[in-house]
Amino acid sequence: MKFSVIFEAQLADPTVEREHQVIRDCVEQAVLAEEMGFDRIWAVEHHSLKWYAHMSAPEIFLTWVAAKTRRIRVGHGVVCMPFNFNHPARVAERAAMLDLLSGGRLDLGAGRGGTAQETSLCGVDRDRTTQEVEEALRIIGKAWQEEELEYHGELIRIDPHPILPRPAQTPHPPLFLACSRTETLTQAAELGIGALVMGFAGPESIKEMRAAYDAARAARTGDRFVSTVVNDHFSVLCPTIVLDDAEEARRVGIRGQRFFAQSIGHWYGGAGVPDEAVVAGADEAAAMRQAAEQVVARLNEQRIPVRPTSTATFNADHAYGSAEDAIAYVERLRDAGADEIMCLIQMGTVPQEVCLETLRQWGAKVIPHFREGSRD
Repeated sequence: MKFSVIFEAQLADPTVEREHQVIRDCVEQAVLAEEMGFDRIWAVEHHSLKWYAHMSAPEIFLTWVAAKTRRIRVGHGVVCMPFNFNHPARVAERAAMLDLLSGGRLDLGAGRGGTAQETSLCGVDRDRTTQEVEEALRIIGKAWQEEELEYHGELIRIDPHPILPRPAQTPHPPLFLACSRTETLTQAAELGIGALVMGFAGPESIKEMRAAYDAARAARTGDRFVSTVVNDHFSVLCPTIVLDDAEEARRVGIRGQRFFAQSIGHWYGGAGVPDEAVVAGADEAAAMRQAAEQVVARLNEQRIPVRPTSTATFNADHAYGSAEDAIAYVERLRDAGADEIMCLIQMGTVPQEVCLETLRQWGAKVIPHFREGSRD
């Protein structure tokens, strides 16, 4: 099993000074992650999502981290693939350059970036995002396996051009798709690429999602593959804060997740600005439940059906607490079918010193437990 860290560059009270500091903090965490034995870091791509994600240029962030490290893999989790965000040929060029300079350490995930806030910035057609993501993956899969890329698709036409440079990994870096629904899991399996499962619903939901992914893998014929190389890798989100003081870790972790969930609700669901106040000693579990109830009430007022996914981000049953608590939770994710544990540590209200200590605890206690267990 692999272990990774994902970065949103998320922050409360987003002044210019704090924004600059959180980017530097993420770099410090990424470098420490290599020292602590993590296998990979992931960086998101989002645009204009104040509070939720200030990681708008992950290709620069990942390059900076790659230059400061030697072993850890660097992953786009994900590139926004609709054409007005990133032309597929430019994605292939940038990815190959980073793969080359990092010594073959790049992983490349694709996603939609589908909020109205983001699509309106770059003139993206929201009705075409799913189709454009798949077409972009087909173009990228071809770009690195032929002397010249030529593509005549339903949405875009590219006459013959060489795509330079070629990546260090042959034929290309592993490809992934961001997945949060059965439909995207099925799509990833049928395209022959890995799944980055970004949900908060927990191990039982992960087990169901793994079953859907495996069922699609078993049924696929290969006619939709985007590359000659298949990547059947299943990476799952694991929100976590680990400290010697388990109760404090749970309080800080649940508070960070509440900010994360409210930020998502703001940009994806039209809710209010996230609550930025941190109250020492507050009952954060109760505050999380109250925040979920507010979401349900708002949906009821708007006569929108309340589905399990509506409040999934408010589920606080994650790897918060001691190292032993984290180990027990990871075992549940492993048993549910996770190939990779994607740690979400950097949440908007979590102090930098807590992020760093969590990475140290995972490196000293959590990861070694599974590395040693793999030799049994």
